[in-house]
Amino acid sequence: MTKIDWYILRKFIGTFIYSIMILLVISVVIDITEKLDDFMGSNLSVGAIIVDYYFGFIPHIAALLFPLFIFISVIFFTSKMAYRSEIIAILCSGVSFRRFLRPYWVGAFLFGGILWLANQHVVPNANRIRTAFENKYTRSPNAQTTLYDKTMRIDSFTYVNFGSYEPNYKNGSGFVLEHIAGQDMTYKLKADRIAWDSTTKVWKLDYVSIRTIKGLEEHWWKTQDTTLKLALTPAEMVEEKNVQEAMTSAQLKRYVKREELRGAEGLNVFYVELYRRTSAAFAVVILTLIGAIIASKKVRGGSGLHLALGIVISASYIIFLQFSTVFSVKADLDPMLAVWIPNFMFGALAFWLYRRAPK
Repeated sequence: MTKIDWYILRKFIGTFIYSIMILLVISVVIDITEKLDDFMGSNLSVGAIIVDYYFGFIPHIAALLFPLFIFISVIFFTSKMAYRSEIIAILCSGVSFRRFLRPYWVGAFLFGGILWLANQHVVPNANRIRTAFENKYTRSPNAQTTLYDKTMRIDSFTYVNFGSYEPNYKNGSGFVLEHIAGQDMTYKLKADRIAWDSTTKVWKLDYVSIRTIKGLEEHWWKTQDTTLKLALTPAEMVEEKNVQEAMTSAQLKRYVKREELRGAEGLNVFYVELYRRTSAAFAVVILTLIGAIIASKKVRGGSGLHLALGIVISASYIIFLQFSTVFSVKADLDPMLAVWIPNFMFGALAFWLYRRAPK
């Protein structure tokens, strides 16, 4: 790294920090105007709102737009350098265009690594703070509807079925539990009523009949009531919106593995979130390279033309990402392919632009 490399890298870091700070201020102001009535009605102090909500909101919005503002920042400061003929001077001194891009690579991997680490732990924990506050203070509480014929797989051989389940009261009726080994059922429990005991963390059953089967031997008996400890809680019976955003990557992997074992459907949304956290970091590298190549050429329109082109490319990236993720969630497109399609497309664009750039 030479003085010129450090000069470009400092501009890269400084411009991005300045841009993201402006973005965060604007985002917070807009969010406050939208939620002002809720804040006033919650009777919370300003300090409590900042700690309980904006400590979660700011990392969320920063991570969401991180790659795009990296892209805009690179275009902005590189275009300024090109307009002042600094890049022409650097290339005329004998520095190749490939060597000129070295500080951009360093900055891209630096910011990409920061985003990747943040997406694994920091942002999910921030989302947990944000969503908890929104559910409590800014979203109108809606009564959860009764579930009917809810079947789940608890482990590799245990299946449960609720004839009906009332999430608001955490009880149900027509409960059936079965142990199935291979093609054979070895145990079956039926209960007319089931309810969650929040004190002992077990399920209470009423009017229970139990049947055990071992080869040709079969035993059957009844009991008035009993308790049952299952790897299943009332919170897991109800699907929450955007719950995947509030899980760290380790928690998300465990959750998906458990839900696959239970035979749950609609897991693509969780896979999309898991793979997106890595693809977003690589998007930083790709968009940095595209921005540097586009803005390094001095044009008559100056920075304005470069920024306009950057906004068009940014919008295209968002559109492709949204299309591919929707196809994954709704049409069973492979989740990993869905989140990486925009990176493949814009990676090819970056390679094409690099081959055409004057060396």
